[in-house]
Amino acid sequence: MRKLFGTDGIRGRANSAPMTADMALRLGQAAGRYFRRDGGSSVHRVVIGKDTRLSGYMFETALTAGLTSTGMNVLLLGPVPTPAVGLLTPSMRADLGIMISASHNPAADNGIKFFGPDGFKLSDAAEAEIEALIASGVDAAPACEIGRAQRIDDGRFRYVERVKSTFPQGMRLDGMKVVVDCANGAAYRAAPEVLWELGAEVIAVGVAPNGYNINEGCGSTNPRVAAETVVAHGADVGLCLDGDADRIVMIDETGTVADGDQLMAMMAARWAGEGRLAGGTLVATVMSNLGLERFLSERGLALHRTRVGDRYVVEAMRQGGWNLGGEQSGHIVMTDHATTGDGLMAGLQVLAEMVRTGQPASRLAQQFAPVPQILRNVRYASGQAPLEVATVRDAIAAGEARLNGRGRLLIRLSGTEPLIRVMAEAEDEALMAEVVAEVVEAVEAAV
Repeated sequence: MRKLFGTDGIRGRANSAPMTADMALRLGQAAGRYFRRDGGSSVHRVVIGKDTRLSGYMFETALTAGLTSTGMNVLLLGPVPTPAVGLLTPSMRADLGIMISASHNPAADNGIKFFGPDGFKLSDAAEAEIEALIASGVDAAPACEIGRAQRIDDGRFRYVERVKSTFPQGMRLDGMKVVVDCANGAAYRAAPEVLWELGAEVIAVGVAPNGYNINEGCGSTNPRVAAETVVAHGADVGLCLDGDADRIVMIDETGTVADGDQLMAMMAARWAGEGRLAGGTLVATVMSNLGLERFLSERGLALHRTRVGDRYVVEAMRQGGWNLGGEQSGHIVMTDHATTGDGLMAGLQVLAEMVRTGQPASRLAQQFAPVPQILRNVRYASGQAPLEVATVRDAIAAGEARLNGRGRLLIRLSGTEPLIRVMAEAEDEALMAEVVAEVVEAVEAAV
């Protein structure tokens, strides 16, 4: 059983358990030993990227110390998007990739994500083995086998070129005005560069990181400033990334936000029409709107649902041989091009469709009418288990009974924050609101 790892690596408040420098050191030792099982002197490499959080320096240093103590050579990329680590790990023939980021979380949080030598995130089983090594302890390598650390100065440029290669050959963005919100995060330089090099007039926001302002009032979870900027500048479209740039939401020319479900619908329809949608199937999570499922069904396409977390989407895609998937939150995975969600690559798919069809963003952003949906979050303290409380279980059962045949109720623990997510979907909005309110009230009373 995994205790440290959640749905997307290890995450928490920096300098508090489990996100301490000591834990990062031990994690580096355990991961180094796990990926250096031969015990010999052959060359082993690990690629490390990070976002713009101040605590990234601390974790980068601690991980490097742990990894080199087991004989791993460390290649430091500096601030790069999470998908860059997934792409560069196999490209640089590394045994392991590590991204230091808490994604869309506030600056005070941080996290550590692992990628295997194939560039894909580690399985639950691999993470469990690394946890076991942390618990049992790891022997250091002999002094003659201690690893080296080296800065890689062109990691961002390698990623930029890879991203541009996913845009249709010969197509340009000349005459298009694009607002890009980089959330003061990992793509604050890469995203504007890509768009400008493809010919767009770029209006960049969220590109002044100071170690503390990542995701603060900006990015995919806070798109208000970007929406206002789109309207104020008369831009054609806005692209909002999160702190590590693995997710995106789109803003049309009116300032209206489109989530990942709408973008996946657009992409699935286009790819299916071109014969590129493998198996005629889109992979999404249980959180995706029922309207997306209906949209696909009407076109003879299938929706395969997974548990929440882009890693589980990718696992299903690889097992089923499918090449497009993602989450309502904006993680969009295109395994023909990348090993994990890539907000910038997905954004280029939107821009290519605008150029190809000549349609405005507002038309492309409304592929289907979503079924009304409510999502409420309830925070709980460490050590609490509100979903095990009898009154909470009763409230959930009562809500499911009321929605039976008319909608659905989904209750889950967040894998990245101490939150209980209460989501309901139904055509009867009044009934849906009542059910969610009753469940939330029961959970709040239990915490």
